[in-house]
Amino acid sequence: MAEDAPNAAAEGTQPAPPEGSADAAPPASGAKAAEALLPSLSIWPPSQRTRDAVVRRLVQTLAAPSVLSQRYGAVPEPEAERAAAAVEAEAFAAASESAAGASPASVEEGIEVLQAYSKEVSRRLLELAKSRSAAAAAPVSEASAQESEESSATAPAPAEAAASEE
Repeated sequence: MAEDAPNAAAEGTQPAPPEGSADAAPPASGAKAAEALLPSLSIWPPSQRTRDAVVRRLVQTLAAPSVLSQRYGAVPEPEAERAAAAVEAEAFAAASESAAGASPASVEEGIEVLQAYSKEVSRRLLELAKSRSAAAAAPVSEASAQESEESSATAPAPAEAAASEE
């Protein structure tokens, strides 16, 4: 016991009283005291700091080399910032709506809403990347279609070319 006292003083704590002593608190009141000291855990809604981190990560995914940008094309950073903020805000609104506007009553309900938010962010990000890719491909395919029409209109048909050579 004497050996514990110097360590306890160095750590800023008191040594635990022996189990049979009168200083020991009853377990029920100790549990209530511990609950009162613990901060409440709120999963939903996420803090603004967390939402900002989500937006930064979405910008990275859209603008920097990533699986998404390699498959659907990178987005210029200013456009990626606007698009990421919109995706996050829409996903947050959708998840908040699914939570019925009130804070979830339990941690489990908060986790469910957070999962819905995460899925909504992913779904909307993928839709954005696909729509940008389709929009970028449409003018290119129209231009190549016009070029092929023009080249076939100006060049003689293969049968005509063979007949003119004879």
